[in-house]
This record gives sequence, structure tokens and C-alpha cells, in this order.
Amino acid sequence: MDKIGKIFWQDLTVEDAEQIRDFYSAVVGWTFEEVSLGDYDDYNMLEPEDKEVAAGICHKRGVNKNIPSQWLNYVMVENIDTSVASCLARGGKVVDGPRKTGKYIFAIIQDPAGAYLALMQEE
Repeated sequence: MDKIGKIFWQDLTVEDAEQIRDFYSAVVGWTFEEVSLGDYDDYNMLEPEDKEVAAGICHKRGVNKNIPSQWLNYVMVENIDTSVASCLARGGKVVDGPRKTGKYIFAIIQDPAGAYLALMQEE
């Protein structure tokens, strides 16, 4: 199990993922690998030296159409339902989810100041 409270992942969801993939490849030096989603590909962005995955760049379509177009951190939580309830009780909003992706459940929240964060729970 991943450490609770740790930033687990980061990604960016945009209308034109290829353009933004190429932008960050030129600006940061990342290379990429395609991640097939059937009808289209999203991208794992790889660090230039060791080729470790640094982040994801995704298309803003289908199930991802509601995800804000900004760099989004994903933080591990113990219980997604408890965390979502706490968010709502403290004046936050749920922007997307909770929903399943792979072996995780995630929800994107917006805090009372307007900042976004994704919460992830390992199933």
C-alpha cells in the first residue's frame, strides 16, 4: 500500500494533449511513451536521463472531460468516502468522482480557496 498523505502522481489534462506533450518535451526535456486508451493515446512523460515516469499528459475527453486543465497532484488517502465527506463538510467541492482507475479509486476536489487536488485510495 502506498503511503497515506503522499503525493502519488501528477498529471495535466488538456484539449490537445499532443501539442502540450510536445511543448513540455521541448521546454523540460521530457520524452514520452504512449498509453493506449483504445480510441486515442495519453502520455507518460519520461525524465530525460533515466527515463523514469515524471508525469502524465492526458486528453480532456470522455471520462476526463470534467478534469480541470492544470497540473494536478494526486494524494493517497486512507478512505476516499471519508475524505470526500470531510471536503464537503468544510466548504470544498467534488469536481469529479469518486471513480475507479486501475487498482485505485480517485476523486478531484476543489478547496474553499479554489485550488484543485485529486484524492486516491488503493482498493
